Amino acid sequence: MSYEPPTPPAELPTEIVDTLNGYSPDQLQHVARYAEELAEHKAREARLEEESEDDEIDDRPDDLPDEVPSKATITIKEINDNRYYYWQWREGDKVTSKYKGPVNPDE
Repeated sequence: MSYEPPTPPAELPTEIVDTLNGYSPDQLQHVARYAEELAEHKAREARLEEESEDDEIDDRPDDLPDEVPSKATITIKEINDNRYYYWQWREGDKVTSKYKGPVNPDE
């Protein structure tokens, strides 16, 4: 072990280095444990968020337009004896619809 103090990482702000230099060995051990646990927690949260975003993208139907949310469902509306598919979803208290196409009578 060297008798020289360690060189702080360049990415660490000077204010943090100065603060840490004023801490006792016990306080530094607590900071080190906390920093390690916090880093693991943030990495886990980032992974979960990334997985959640990947799942959302994977769950989108191929024919779902970009402006339609993945929670939308398909409904059939009859207009003048013709049947049409619409994407439909809720935005707060309002139900929003977007035209998808005519219903194929052979289906």
